[in-house]
Amino acid sequence: MHADTDVLVVGGGQAGLSAAYFLERFGLHGRYRLLDHSPGPGGAWQYRWPTLTLAAANHVHDLPGYGLVEALGVECDQFPAATAVPDYFGRYEEKFGLTVARPVHVRAVHRDGDGFRASIVAPDEHGERRESEVTTQTLINATGTWERPFIPHIPGIGDFRGRQLHTHDYTGPEEFAGQRVLVVGAGISAIQLLIEIARNAPTATTFWCSRSEPHFRDCPFTPEEGRAAVARVEERVRAGLPPASVVSVTGLSLTPTIAAARRDGILQWRPMFTRITETGVCWDSGGGDLGVGDLGVGTELDVDVLFWNTGFRSALDHLAPLHLRAPGGGITMTGRLATTVAADPRVQLLGYGPSASTIGANRAGREAARVIVDLLDAS
Repeated sequence: MHADTDVLVVGGGQAGLSAAYFLERFGLHGRYRLLDHSPGPGGAWQYRWPTLTLAAANHVHDLPGYGLVEALGVECDQFPAATAVPDYFGRYEEKFGLTVARPVHVRAVHRDGDGFRASIVAPDEHGERRESEVTTQTLINATGTWERPFIPHIPGIGDFRGRQLHTHDYTGPEEFAGQRVLVVGAGISAIQLLIEIARNAPTATTFWCSRSEPHFRDCPFTPEEGRAAVARVEERVRAGLPPASVVSVTGLSLTPTIAAARRDGILQWRPMFTRITETGVCWDSGGGDLGVGDLGVGTELDVDVLFWNTGFRSALDHLAPLHLRAPGGGITMTGRLATTVAADPRVQLLGYGPSASTIGANRAGREAARVIVDLLDAS
């Protein structure tokens, strides 16, 4: 087939920019297109809550060839992530001449002969959104997870008369003033936002629960443990199973902020409730057995807000026509860094499984670009 481009990169966040950087280095200048759903640089970072600083943002990792501090010219740990990272990414795109088409929404990708056809929606020269198609020989998908917040189905979830929101929708602690807030989740976002609301929302009362109690680490997280954790996630995707989070196998660092919150009684963990009522949640097994008797209301807890910090899923709906999922529910991955879809090596997935981290995205971007170059050279 005669394709519009040799490589279509979908997603302009950390992984997409890393892939584009290496495509340039490997000699594919002018032979790829980079599409991004967002209106400006920064990937998902541009949507993060205003109080999230770079220091608390789980270590924004430098993009290849041009570091964050080098780009911004100052130490910037206390900068808001929602503005500092977009600034950095924008400077990065300019420095290396990376052309990003945005905002472009990729609706679906279909096979088309020996390549692919992507249906897209993008503004025309008059600003009107128009549908069109782009054909490509190969695909690097780097769409991340931000567009797919996950909320588990709990019996009665549709009956709750209070407010429900996800980490995706959080704007700051002030909105919870005077309310009873139940934070659900065991990851770093759940912990950080629970503490932020408890400390800064006037007269708010906070509660916390999750399916499993998180493990807090007193000792530093070693590189060896990091590699072992990534290997466990990689093992799952190579077997075609849905990827698990790295935090679920490493635990969370006991930072001074978290230690202080524990001393002050903010991090009083309770097990996951079994159903949701019109006014709150309920533990059907009995509060005493589950360690929730200290709520003072037996097995029920009335709250004004259910705040779901329950993670995200990979934003891959546009790839559904390719039928990539394995019987185990995930996508079977192969290759040196598990970036290659086993069922179709012309598709590289970044931000999926072991590459779903900032440092992992950089390594995966290089590997995906290398695989693509090898495929094109062999065709």
